[in-house]
Amino acid sequence: MGILEVKDVGKRFGGLQALGDVNLSVKENSVHAIIGPNGAGKSTLLNCLVGKLIPDTGSVMFDGQSVLGRSPHEINQMGISRVFQTPEIFGDLSVMENMMIPCFASRDGAFRMHAVKNMMTEKDIVEKAEAMLVDMNMADKRHMHADSMSRGDKRRLEIGMCLAQEPRLLLLDEPTAGMARADTNNTIDLLKQISDERDITIAIIEHDMHVVFSLAQRITVLAQGTPLVEDDPENIKGHPKVREAYLGEAA
Repeated sequence: MGILEVKDVGKRFGGLQALGDVNLSVKENSVHAIIGPNGAGKSTLLNCLVGKLIPDTGSVMFDGQSVLGRSPHEINQMGISRVFQTPEIFGDLSVMENMMIPCFASRDGAFRMHAVKNMMTEKDIVEKAEAMLVDMNMADKRHMHADSMSRGDKRRLEIGMCLAQEPRLLLLDEPTAGMARADTNNTIDLLKQISDERDITIAIIEHDMHVVFSLAQRITVLAQGTPLVEDDPENIKGHPKVREAYLGEAA
């Protein structure tokens, strides 16, 4: 069994079937990409994994425990962190303050924003946040307002905030969307480093095939809400059904 097991998951919105009998197994400490054309059901599937949506049918198991019926907060505390398509950070706070918030939540199980002004008195939290900023190569930006950074640096901060929660599974929803190529390549390098140096599993939804083939060890292709094929990257590149459904003959 993989650390994440999706069995026969289906989801309908009125008369539209967004997912139909989706089966997916993500091996522990691997990088697994989920790709497919627009409308394939990728985001719907991701939302089922993190408690934003409840499937109509099937099961979702993380490390042998069902995630169904749990709130996003509870699923996060199980060890699943999600990076959103648009960076979810606190723009009016400093980079350091942003990093401290998930450190608090990881330690205490919750965080109230009125506690921001007292954060710097918590030595263990300060040390953990500073160490994470060093890992993310952002220590020199610790006093910057988060909103003033480039999209690539905002994404780097958000990934660091997720890692501060010490997850076992990191879900990324188009992490390089809207980035310049230099920021995209820096994000690829960061995710490679995270995969190599940490005891973590990464599942990534991504449209940029340069990103997918740079990172993924296994790829699942969705089409019209159903898995079309799952294979290694080299076999996906030349698979005729994948060319037809997503990559196109130009690939």
